[in-house]
Amino acid sequence: MRPVRFEGQQDIQIKLDVSEDDKAFSVHAEIPGVKKEDIHVNIDGSQVSISAEVKNEKEIKEGEKLLRSERYFGKVSRTFILDQDVDEETAQAKYSDGVLELRLPKRSGAKAKSIAIQ
Repeated sequence: MRPVRFEGQQDIQIKLDVSEDDKAFSVHAEIPGVKKEDIHVNIDGSQVSISAEVKNEKEIKEGEKLLRSERYFGKVSRTFILDQDVDEETAQAKYSDGVLELRLPKRSGAKAKSIAIQ
C-alpha cells in the first residue's frame, strides 16, 4: 500500500550535511516549509535525532465557492550516530530560511589510550 499523494504536494524529507573539526560537529539540515517551533532536536550521547511536524493547508476558491481544500499533517525525522559523544550543555541550534544549523561540541574526556604490554 502506497501513501496517497496529491498534485503539487512536496515530498518532505530532512536532507543532512555533517562535518567535523577537532572540537565539534556541524550539521546542516534542510527542512523547508516548517516553522521553528515545530522542530525538535534530541541528543543522547553520540546519537542525534531531528524531528519536525509538517502542516500544509491549501484552499482554492473561485469567488465564494470552494473548489478544493487539502490538508496534510505529518512528521518527519532523521536519527544518526556520530563518532564521539556530544556535549549537550554547549550544543547550539539555529533555524533560518529552511535550514537548521547545529553546532555540536565534542565531549572532552575519554580518549583512546595505548597500554604498554609487559
